[in-house]
Amino acid sequence: MGDQIARAEEFEKKAEKKLGGWGLFGSKHEDAADLFDKAANAYKLAKSWDQAGAVYVKLASCHLKLDSKHEAANAYADAAHCYKKTNIKESISCLEQSVNLFLEIGRLNMSARYYKEIAELYEQEQNLEQAIVYYERAADLFQSEDVNTTANQCRQKIAQFASQLEQYPKAIEIYEDIARQSLNNNLLKYGVKGHLLNAGICQLCKGDVVAINNALERYQELDPTFSGTREYRLLADLAAAIDDEDVAKFTDAVKEYDSMTQLDAWKTTLLLRVKEALKAKELEEDDLT
Repeated sequence: MGDQIARAEEFEKKAEKKLGGWGLFGSKHEDAADLFDKAANAYKLAKSWDQAGAVYVKLASCHLKLDSKHEAANAYADAAHCYKKTNIKESISCLEQSVNLFLEIGRLNMSARYYKEIAELYEQEQNLEQAIVYYERAADLFQSEDVNTTANQCRQKIAQFASQLEQYPKAIEIYEDIARQSLNNNLLKYGVKGHLLNAGICQLCKGDVVAINNALERYQELDPTFSGTREYRLLADLAAAIDDEDVAKFTDAVKEYDSMTQLDAWKTTLLLRVKEALKAKELEEDDLT
């Protein structure tokens, strides 16, 4: 470990000396870049992540002086992956620099990849608003490159976080759109009922019984097989329970579905919101009588 750090520091010192000394403009930056690369690798081997990240940023700067934008973008990405282990804010900043360079040289696929990575870091930090912003940027670029599967993965994340932030119309629009797209694809057809269930749960969160029943009619028109599924039955039973303001009926419908297909944390959280709203309404009614 100590040996690697000593080697890294030696390479870094030599690189700085190259930059500060005389020499042909191009060649001194090329030589320094080579030494910074060696220094960063040695810091990585020593698991000295902050120092490795800082040296990769210096390497990116050398590449920019040489007008090698592709290499600079890669160096910023390498810096980000080192900082990821110790400093999320710095990691995001380096990924932003990398994305901007990749966009400049038209590498949209790489830009999309790193936008997605930034979104994941914000997700990790529980900053859902920023995660949505970057998943949206990633999804747009993936779609423009026809990488539709990854674009839709990003869009599902957007819908998930939007609904957690109570932006239900946004989530509904995404889930319904993905369901429509999936109907035309034999491999994705099976997932349609899941997307419609997610959209339906977001409809329930809005608490408008008429809108829920209208949505269920639309979903049947969209996919005539939907009315025969357990997902449809759950949504219809929950809509009826809300209409009747019957908490016990609501709970029984959720339990019955969950006994066959376990509800994930996202669905459970949203359905609890609906149940709490229903309970509050029931108590309100009791107070009035």
